[in-house]
Amino acid sequence: MKILLVEDDPALREILQHSLQQERYVVELAPDYHTASQKTHDYTYDCILLDIMLPDGNGLSLLKELQESKKQGNVIIISAKDSLDDKVNGLDLGADDYLPKPFHLAELHARIKSVIRRKNRDGNIFTKYGNIKVNTDTFDVYVEGKIIELNRKEYDILLYFLNRPERLLNKSTLAEAVWGDHIDQTDNFDFIYAQIKNLRKKLMAAGATPEIKAVYGFGYKITLK
Repeated sequence: MKILLVEDDPALREILQHSLQQERYVVELAPDYHTASQKTHDYTYDCILLDIMLPDGNGLSLLKELQESKKQGNVIIISAKDSLDDKVNGLDLGADDYLPKPFHLAELHARIKSVIRRKNRDGNIFTKYGNIKVNTDTFDVYVEGKIIELNRKEYDILLYFLNRPERLLNKSTLAEAVWGDHIDQTDNFDFIYAQIKNLRKKLMAAGATPEIKAVYGFGYKITLK
């Protein structure tokens, strides 16, 4: 899961980044409105943590941009401005939640999981496809009810596919989602091939009915055999 953290306070940004990474999220940073606008234009995110008061603009304006571009999804406003008007305006513009500063990190993590479940899995902690089931709280992966061991990147790749069954995914989109936005500067995606090769072997050995298929010249998709 990839998160964009839009926060101008360097100290808080560092604390939140570290905490989110401990929760196994891929975290991208935007210290100001301009950077956040550019990133949301170029990339997609599973969740955006958005401060309202930014040095060069207002977070609500970014919400308007997202709404107009139809790229909005899973936005949590995190702001010291805890006025009713800001909260109402943010929610009216499509924000999914509002968390006033200061807040406990545990509450932030719970809010993130909640909005992602609500949007992507109808509130369910499990993602299922074929005979594969993933518990997104514990990071356990089951095939036919038996746990299989995956490394972190194999898990992230599998979950990305399971949330997009039968959809053709190009290598650069997959790389950005699992490794972060900076990865689009790489010359090749051999590292993806190696991770997917190992993942496919593990799924096959476990008797998984879904299969990750390579589409020559484009990327991959997960489909039922």
